[in-house]
Amino acid sequence: MAPAVAEHFDVLIVGAGVSGIGMACHLRMKFPARRVAIIERRPALGGTWDLFRYPGARSDSDMFSYGYAFRPWLQPKALASADSIRRYLADTAREYGVDRQIRYGIKIVHAAWSSAAQRWSVSAVDEGSGAALAYTCNFLVGATGYFNYDEGYLPDFPDAARFKGQCIHPQFWPGQLDYTGKRVVVIGSGATAVTVVPAMALAAAHVVMLQRSPSYIFSLPGTERLIGRLETVLPRRWVYALVRKLNIVLQTVTYQAARRWPSWMRKRLLAQTRHALGEGTDMRHFTPAYQPWDERLCVVPDGDLFKAIRSGKASVVTDHIERFSEDGIVLASGTELKADIIVAATGLRLQTLGGMRLSVDGNEVHPSALMSYKAVMLQDVPNMAFVFGYTNAAWTLKADLASEYVCRLFAHMEAKKFGAVVARAPAGQACPGNLMDALGSGYVRRHQHDLPRQGKSAPWQVKHHYRSDRVMLTRDAIEDDVLHFTPVVGISATQ
Repeated sequence: MAPAVAEHFDVLIVGAGVSGIGMACHLRMKFPARRVAIIERRPALGGTWDLFRYPGARSDSDMFSYGYAFRPWLQPKALASADSIRRYLADTAREYGVDRQIRYGIKIVHAAWSSAAQRWSVSAVDEGSGAALAYTCNFLVGATGYFNYDEGYLPDFPDAARFKGQCIHPQFWPGQLDYTGKRVVVIGSGATAVTVVPAMALAAAHVVMLQRSPSYIFSLPGTERLIGRLETVLPRRWVYALVRKLNIVLQTVTYQAARRWPSWMRKRLLAQTRHALGEGTDMRHFTPAYQPWDERLCVVPDGDLFKAIRSGKASVVTDHIERFSEDGIVLASGTELKADIIVAATGLRLQTLGGMRLSVDGNEVHPSALMSYKAVMLQDVPNMAFVFGYTNAAWTLKADLASEYVCRLFAHMEAKKFGAVVARAPAGQACPGNLMDALGSGYVRRHQHDLPRQGKSAPWQVKHHYRSDRVMLTRDAIEDDVLHFTPVVGISATQ
């Protein structure tokens, strides 16, 4: 079916998760007259927090830094459930009026830039009806996160079809799954596994976390205790603003300490784990072969995973999978883990810009072949930004900074009557690294060639450092020797 006449917007945002909602709110505050739309493939807003429905789904960043700077998280719960984060995002969208800008159930297929027209032509499809849709926009923003919503990562386990029970990937959790009194094996040791295990252990007969290798796991209070004490002497908003600042500083210092003194940080983390599990713990199951922050650390609220293990409701096995059997999993050691349900918490598949194709003046471009400028724009792609948050701190800290930068860029272009902007890189700047080079996690290694590239130096190098990024994105001059601006079509450069 041919699309109707294209609908035009000043800004088109792809994705109504935490990044897209945040960007739309910033634009609403700074440019209320601009026509903005958010295209969301799913039937509801929330992104990750609407997709993940597995037991215990929650943040692994504290909500005081994960919440938007312009609309603080005002609850004492530090590691919040997916449901409460969804509500927070919906309330934010409603409060700023951006809920009315969202178009649901639409998949962006292709976006084509025309330098002559200084606009994007966007092809899309309504996934409910199959109808073709078309949009045009002056500026395109990708706010799709970095993983594939259609597919999770599932290794090819030998004899998987023989298993007679249920095998589930957490990304596609069945809504009414009853695991009461069941034997459960959770494959994996990452953030999802350490969340699912204690949550399922509350009702299951027993839950085994089967890992190929251990991860660093540390406990944080589920509720920020400092808030109650401060609220007796300070106004509520002051308290939450102060806690946010303290947590941002703590995150930064902790990460930097881990990179500078990895052996010292390793001892601290392992000591906390040993203390939480008690005497007699076999620390082989909790001692990674890598240094802290070579991969993302796993956070458990109030030590819930350690409590489940101490109670006997959960256990950890470190081994390799030989094959599946009718009744469970046979390990390389010869042991068979009996299971009624197997949860394959085996990770994500990464994807850039939700999988949509890009072209510039008729030439196809691939983000994986391009460097990122200030981790906000793509080399040689005009009038486009993308939001890529932190992997070593709260995602939203960087998302907020990226949104502020885009607003500053718009204000500059409006004042100077520029119609297009593009980042051009000098020869020899590219290097093999990608946006997520700081992490050596399996899902990053598997897809290291699918992500935008890094450069050798700023502004092409991604540092994942909040303080330096804040200066670069919110204070440094917009114009530099990298950005190239073009006057609005029909306006000469001398006017």
